[in-house]
Amino acid sequence: MAGKKQQKKKPGISKKELSNSILAVFSAHPKKAFNYKQLAGSLLITDSAEKRLITEIFYELKEKGTLDEPSTGKFRLKATGGTVIGTVDMARGGYGYVVSDTLKDDVFISQNNLNHALNGDTVKVLVYAHRKTKGLEGEVVEIMERARETFVGTVEMAGKFAFLVPDSRQMPFDLFIPLDKLNGARQGQKAIAKLTEWPRNAKNPFGEVVEILGNQGDNDTEMHAILAEFGLPFKFNEEVEEAAALISDRITAADHKLRRDFRTVPTFTIDPDDAKDFDDALSIQPVSGGKWEVGVHIADVTHYVNPETIIDEEALQRGTSVYLVDRVVPMLPERLSNFICSLRPNEDKLCFSAVFVMNDEATIQEAWFGRTIIKSDRRFTYREAQQIIDSGEGDMSREMLKLNELARILRERRFKNGAVAFEREEVKIEVDEKGRPVRIVTREHGLSNELIEEFMLLANKHVAEFVGKIKDKSEKKTFVYRVHDRPDNEKLQKFSHFIKRFGYKLSLKSGKDIALSLNRLLDDVKGTREQDIVENLALRSMAKAIYTTDNIGHYGLAFDYYTHFTSPIRRYPDMMVHRLLADYLSGASSRNQKQYEKMCRHASKMEVLAMEAERASIKYKQTEFMKDKVGQLFDGVISGVTEWGIYVEIIENKCEGMIPMRELAGDFYEYDEDSYCIRGRRTGKKYQMGDPIQITVVRVNMERKQIDFALAGDE
Repeated sequence: MAGKKQQKKKPGISKKELSNSILAVFSAHPKKAFNYKQLAGSLLITDSAEKRLITEIFYELKEKGTLDEPSTGKFRLKATGGTVIGTVDMARGGYGYVVSDTLKDDVFISQNNLNHALNGDTVKVLVYAHRKTKGLEGEVVEIMERARETFVGTVEMAGKFAFLVPDSRQMPFDLFIPLDKLNGARQGQKAIAKLTEWPRNAKNPFGEVVEILGNQGDNDTEMHAILAEFGLPFKFNEEVEEAAALISDRITAADHKLRRDFRTVPTFTIDPDDAKDFDDALSIQPVSGGKWEVGVHIADVTHYVNPETIIDEEALQRGTSVYLVDRVVPMLPERLSNFICSLRPNEDKLCFSAVFVMNDEATIQEAWFGRTIIKSDRRFTYREAQQIIDSGEGDMSREMLKLNELARILRERRFKNGAVAFEREEVKIEVDEKGRPVRIVTREHGLSNELIEEFMLLANKHVAEFVGKIKDKSEKKTFVYRVHDRPDNEKLQKFSHFIKRFGYKLSLKSGKDIALSLNRLLDDVKGTREQDIVENLALRSMAKAIYTTDNIGHYGLAFDYYTHFTSPIRRYPDMMVHRLLADYLSGASSRNQKQYEKMCRHASKMEVLAMEAERASIKYKQTEFMKDKVGQLFDGVISGVTEWGIYVEIIENKCEGMIPMRELAGDFYEYDEDSYCIRGRRTGKKYQMGDPIQITVVRVNMERKQIDFALAGDE
């Protein structure tokens, strides 16, 4: 006995340490229930006192609401607030996050706990209890609504079955296609497949080919694939085309009686060289008292397209025209968009107009809104209008120069009031008759662009004020606004810190101070090597503009009221605005707010999809343009840094590629999100956004729309 008493006792684990170890086991196995023996085995605990302590901790954690007891003596992690509903945001690694309006933070979902949920799906998530040092984690328990049922990809044959390899990086699974579900698709073809089922124990979803797009690499096939990837159509069905063919282009005597006649007033359009849908025109004439009457005339699309018709329903569903590199996919059939509604020169056209009487200081004395009939005297391209502004000579030079003078005053006033001057350079990819890219140039943006822009902004602003700016709240009417929230303060702080390395400052005192300071910054960076990066990051710090019936103003334009009235040929919200304005001008009561808000949400969603499709088409054509340049050396600038590599934009053609992190030799590099850089752990060498860099083109992958670079000399 004496010998036993003299044995040195093994130091025991503290209750706090054991509690943390227990929670770590539960966090690693959030779906599993443990009794005290099983958990002791996981922690390699054999001491009987420590086993009893495990049971004690179990019940304490149950009391705190961290664990629950599904069966006597067995415990598992308890949901923090039961289940939440949210949207899946898939990451490259196969895991995801669920974004929910009911939670401040996103919920991390491991690949094993996604349970067949895919990017964009609406899901019900069980949120697990978590330690303070870790973010929210959870498990998808129900897929409430699939974001999409169809996927675009390339058919790959594998003996007695086939797969569709999706184009989207956010779809990490190939679709298994039985041979009898190929419906004529062949090896290497681009196709659209529908997800038909996904058995619980199957690694891959099952699918069926529903449309063959064509051979991989063919220009039309690839453009149609891009549209299909974003759920956008590339043609109208026969019923819609037939309905459009029946619409009469005849203007009747009754139409004349109901409209204000502007056909004798000097009127013109200014549009890009390749435009066919002219939906806005300007008129100007002197009036008494040394004033000017300026008309902003917009195609009266809703005269021809009635609500709840097949053409209107198609336009509502599309939401917007889509502008790809080599084509426009219109919101309305061509008979309407390019002919009947298009304000072509020397043709009588029906319009909805905003007419302003203003003095030489561009101060508005009167404003009138209503339906009109016009006849455009001349169709100008931006280039032709710019030549007249520069030279002071040419067709309709008197009208053009006066409008330009008024537009410059409006523009200066807008920026003085706190508008933000985002005018990023846009690339234009010129293609040959087969759609192959032959040249990449920068789009010109001159005074002629600004002339049109200012008068469109003026009309949009005053139409919104006419309906929305009322003193008596009881008379408030449902309307469609284009709103833009103030920038995110955290993003602005981060951006302000970043630009200090270039010697720039940003004032964050108030909304107006931020805007004026941003304008100074954007002006200061013009022509510098860091211009693109600073402009890009400034844009990222801004909120996104959306359509809504709840007006909060437009921060970027410094307008308290703003809408979209001026492009009904290519934007459905403008058609909504035309109808509401016409109703209210005729004395109608307020329309159904819930119905219009639903349409606004859809229009905002379709606008984003159209922009993403446009960017994808640009990326594809840039990749195609670089296909024959493997091995060539280029000067670039670091345009982005991520945990997987450095993005570099070639200065001469704006094509962007990536240097994968794994291919950076000589050190182990780590991503520093706050400083927009990656840094070598041993050497401290840093690659930061905005840095100039020389690269060599290493690989061009057309399927992935991906260009890989190497540091010059490292290839």
